Amino acid sequence: MSGSGQALTAAANDDVAATMEGLGRAAKAAAAYLATVDEATKINALTAAAAAIRAGQTGLLEANAKDMAAARDKGLTAAMLDRLELTPERVEAMAVGLEDIVALADPVGAVMDEWTRPNGLHIQRVRTPLGVIGVIYESRPNVTADAGGLCLKAGNAVILRGGSESFHSSSAIAAALRQGLAAAGLPLGAIQLVPTADRSAVGALLTMNQFVDVIVPRGGKSLIERVQSESRIPVFAHLEGLCHVYIHSAADLDMARAITVNAKMRRTGICGAAETLLVDHAVAGSHLPPILDDLIAAGCEVRGDAAVQALDDRAAPATPEDWDTEYLDAILSVKVVDGLDQAIDHIAHHGSNHTETIVTADEAAAKAFLSRLDSAILLHNASTQYADGGEFGMGAEIGISTGKMHARGPVGVEQLTSFKYVVHGNGQIRP
Repeated sequence: MSGSGQALTAAANDDVAATMEGLGRAAKAAAAYLATVDEATKINALTAAAAAIRAGQTGLLEANAKDMAAARDKGLTAAMLDRLELTPERVEAMAVGLEDIVALADPVGAVMDEWTRPNGLHIQRVRTPLGVIGVIYESRPNVTADAGGLCLKAGNAVILRGGSESFHSSSAIAAALRQGLAAAGLPLGAIQLVPTADRSAVGALLTMNQFVDVIVPRGGKSLIERVQSESRIPVFAHLEGLCHVYIHSAADLDMARAITVNAKMRRTGICGAAETLLVDHAVAGSHLPPILDDLIAAGCEVRGDAAVQALDDRAAPATPEDWDTEYLDAILSVKVVDGLDQAIDHIAHHGSNHTETIVTADEAAAKAFLSRLDSAILLHNASTQYADGGEFGMGAEIGISTGKMHARGPVGVEQLTSFKYVVHGNGQIRP
């Protein structure tokens, strides 16, 4: 690179660093203010933001059309295009999601527990905001609304860094959220979108520990690995969704068929979509052929082991890599296993600790599956597509945390708080 080229790069990096520092300072100031704001003010902001999203639907769809056209030119997969696309129904769902957040109990100031010691000290554990949250996500523009709304409800400021593919869409959604802030008299630093697609902005955000308290990454494996390796800030890890459906020997066939197709094909591009189907050898002959018929009829490509291929020659051979792949597409790896123990071993070895389900009428088998596996979400006789904060009654979510510290599973308003101890005395001194 020429000297002038290096100078231009350095100048661009300086500009990004300055921009990010400005966002950090504004967010820090806003977080201090939000910690003292009453619930009614936050409700006013969220309600106004929902109204702004509805009123701005035409502009949102036009912005999304720009992103979709660019994404098609780049050759993004059908699954990625589905994650990126906004429709009138999805715009309305964003507005409804903000209204669902309004209806949630305000966690800030809630007394989690309290007790009185023999010496008369009365101790309370009280929920408090985390402070400033950095959310890094890829191509789903609705995350802008979900994350902005949840962070505000929990009294946090948020710095949003969406993927370059959704830049126009996310910018339009963030503008609507900031209309809500303005209408309620809240600082605009409470919800900020990084105004550049420059990748160096991510690196800057990950090192801003003087301003940012928690990082929440939501995206593919490469993004999560980068965040975990570079961040100087605590991370709520949202690893890939290598989700499994296990058809146990005591599974009802009709239930197994319905759950499998829904878990894979309802929306293939979400993290709760099933990527591997395990079928007990004892029922492979009776259950697997109709399940494969359903999947293939729905447009799903099946990649199976030798036992699966012996039952249906439409199944392509599965490679070792298939058991470790999050397709986010209409592709499913299928394996016949010799009982519950082998199913659990396969999931423990290949899974990402996200979401797994067992289909069975045997309560003892279900109990063993639910207790021996350590995924963030475990289901019995239900689709993995229920791995969603809204479906859990938590309103929207920022993501599904697969870590074990503080927040696990759907990250909603309660998971976006910490706590402090408030102690009341009447003159006690320690002997």
